[in-house]
Amino acid sequence: MKNNAWLLSVAVSFLLLACQSAKESADLVIKGGKIYTVSDTQSMVEAVAVTGDKIVFTGTEEEVRQYIGTSTQVIELEGKTMVPGFIEGHGHFMGVGYNELNLDLMYVKSYDELIEKVKEAVAKAEPGQWILGRGWHQDKWDVKPDKLIKGFQTHHQLSEVSPNNPVFLRHASGHAALANAKAMEIAGVNQLSKEVIQELSEDGGEIIRDELGNPTGIFNERAMGLISRYMPSDEDGRDEQALELAIKACWRNGITSFHDAGVSRENIALFSDFKQKGKLGIRLYVMLTGWDYDLLQEWFKKGPEVDAENLLTVRSVKLNCDGALGSRGAWLLEPYTDRPDFYGMATYSMDSVLSISRQALKAGFQVCSHAIGDRANQEILNRYEIAFKENPTVSDHRFRIEHAQHLHPQDIPRFGQLGVIPALQAIHMSSDRPWAIERLGEKRIKEGAYMWQSLLKSGAVIVNGTDAPVEPVNPIPSFYASVSRKTLAGEPEGGYEPEEKMTRIQALRSYTLDAAYGAFEEKSKGSIEVGKLADFAILSEDIMQCDEQQILNAQVIMTIMGGKVVYTNPMK
Repeated sequence: MKNNAWLLSVAVSFLLLACQSAKESADLVIKGGKIYTVSDTQSMVEAVAVTGDKIVFTGTEEEVRQYIGTSTQVIELEGKTMVPGFIEGHGHFMGVGYNELNLDLMYVKSYDELIEKVKEAVAKAEPGQWILGRGWHQDKWDVKPDKLIKGFQTHHQLSEVSPNNPVFLRHASGHAALANAKAMEIAGVNQLSKEVIQELSEDGGEIIRDELGNPTGIFNERAMGLISRYMPSDEDGRDEQALELAIKACWRNGITSFHDAGVSRENIALFSDFKQKGKLGIRLYVMLTGWDYDLLQEWFKKGPEVDAENLLTVRSVKLNCDGALGSRGAWLLEPYTDRPDFYGMATYSMDSVLSISRQALKAGFQVCSHAIGDRANQEILNRYEIAFKENPTVSDHRFRIEHAQHLHPQDIPRFGQLGVIPALQAIHMSSDRPWAIERLGEKRIKEGAYMWQSLLKSGAVIVNGTDAPVEPVNPIPSFYASVSRKTLAGEPEGGYEPEEKMTRIQALRSYTLDAAYGAFEEKSKGSIEVGKLADFAILSEDIMQCDEQQILNAQVIMTIMGGKVVYTNPMK
């Protein structure tokens, strides 16, 4: 009897051990490389275990063995580097997809090259079909057109190659556009009356005209609506195609979350539909467009929607308050150095900024205001401060200024003092700094442009990104710009205003944990810690320790979202 009892005891012990082992087995284990956690308590680990969509272990390779069972997927890093999934802190999600559907003009080096691309598109199009594109930037061209009016090309050469097709090509910044004669004919734009021109100017828009008063084809800021209102709406499911392409573009670049800066009710409906069908393969943090007042009021009435599935959250508002430096639409305290009669423009009423800020605080919404020029930033900080003082019980508002590109020196410390988040795009410095000095002059550039380290020292939390499709959605060049302050060609030696560089850990945080903070999501994502979402990017280079210029060689080897491999680089 004693032997039988002993055997039964041993059997029960083995059964309990087996059950315990099965319980501890993870769905996924990743090991064998450098894993940067962006955690304050444990900055690097050797291995990670995942069950479901959550991290259940971080530590050593020796310790992680207990999580490996017969059904555990094991990914060997083979010496490569893993970081938290990148969070695009400010972009335009549908724009990323549409950039792949329409003409991508981001890399054209001259007006002649742009014309050739349109000519090729016209040859494939039906008469009357719209030719749409985005990405041109006249200050980045190697060769400038012979004729420039207020710094821009005219439509005539474009119109010659597209007589029967309306053409509308957005500037890289999204704050100006070039239209051909056919598009202007459809819109009824010709020698507009002084009253219409004055009304446009007061509304935050400008049609650039020649010496005879004829439109040159350049439509700045809100004047773009004169043409865009005649463009066709979604045809043949192009919105769905664009959304699918945007998701895949994010995966290719190690992005698992995306702050979508200015979304319409139609796009929210599309995102919701994709989520219900299990097709929304990205975590979207949505900012309601401030252009749709009724949309804002509807959401203020019903309150934020924070998704328990961590896929589609709506709790913020985007206000477009000025233009861009490239189009000279950024609103400045002093005139443009290269256009001394012009200060840029406000594209959104400051009274409305204050009114919406008050309403948002009461309704539990975050306000994210686009501001590039120093006056726009100052005016918005002033309105935020009034709203905060009127609502002292709302201590964790996390209001943001999107771009915060050019600041008056006295306004820099106000970000930290007020708890306002500067959501910047470091890659803009790399792309724009060589010509931005023409807009602002040396003094304003050195004292107030791209002031990252000064903002961090003020106590501000920086959110990084690309503003895609203004820039390519790839986080690596923006990370490089953050730590080098150089162009992508590696110039100048030492970087522009090097005292404003971020450290590598600051730059990585701005793209992960601090970006999550900018969306009230730092408790669920942004670092590799137990209990957080298993979102990772595996890179070919150790961007935290490699030579500075080597950072640009880093490629995404694999993207993991919620513990599932969603992308594997076919070339690696």
